[in-house]
Amino acid sequence: MRGSDFAELKAFVAVVERQSFARAAEQLGLSPSALSQTIRQLEGRIGARLLNRTTRSVAPSASGERLYRRIAPLFQEMAVAVAEASEATGQISGTLRINTLGIAARTIIAPRLARFHQTHPDVVLDIVVDDALADIVVGRFDAGIRVGGRLEKDMVAVRLTPDLKMVAVASPDYLARRGTPKSPKDLHDHACVNWRLQMEGRHYRWEFRKRGQRIEVEVDGPVVTNHADVGIAAALNGLGIAYHFEQDGVAELLAQGRLVQVLADWSITRPGLFLYYPNRQHRLALLGAFIDCLLDRTAVPS
Repeated sequence: MRGSDFAELKAFVAVVERQSFARAAEQLGLSPSALSQTIRQLEGRIGARLLNRTTRSVAPSASGERLYRRIAPLFQEMAVAVAEASEATGQISGTLRINTLGIAARTIIAPRLARFHQTHPDVVLDIVVDDALADIVVGRFDAGIRVGGRLEKDMVAVRLTPDLKMVAVASPDYLARRGTPKSPKDLHDHACVNWRLQMEGRHYRWEFRKRGQRIEVEVDGPVVTNHADVGIAAALNGLGIAYHFEQDGVAELLAQGRLVQVLADWSITRPGLFLYYPNRQHRLALLGAFIDCLLDRTAVPS
């Protein structure tokens, strides 16, 4: 295989996996125009359109999907081989792709990015914030971070946090206009900020528990989202009652009086945040270094 052939195939795989010419070009260190030219050369050489492009998205054609399925595992194996060779020398390098919930990105990863880079300057962290519970194997991620009860099967899991408390909150303005619910069933008479479980195609049923009684409530309201920032903003602006993890910045808003907790005696806790990865993961040294940093098991470089 000529070097140009390899470069074209590598570019094609990058575009499919990033679902964007701009993101793939950034990963490859190319300009978007140069990457487009490379893909056109590959399509010309093969004699088939490999990617379907619109102004907003890019996806493999039928021919492109077949090609990707054949060659992507080969590129992955090469990346693993290079990483293992590097790790054998005691040097940790390469790209680590992480799919994470927003709460973990904000509260666990972001505060430790600088420390991780200082300790492992040759590692690139490719972090995708995704509250839609994507399949990390399909998305070709090295690991994911989820609430414990939402882990995919056949995965190795590492606990990152204690259990998380769920709280129903609303703005003082909303409660002054609409009143305060006394039981979960009262939520049917209120505007609520719905949470979409995108992977399952349905809305989250709010869960409550009190003295052994467990209730699930289907709520309705003017906003549906799969992103915590949007839900909390909707509650702050008086659009309805939201249901979120207290640890995701909500505690501070409660302390400031900008939000008020309702149904406090019905609150539940959920399993904490876990990092998980396929049990056949090969890049254990690189991933282990990342886990050590998240758990504060690495010393801060002097």
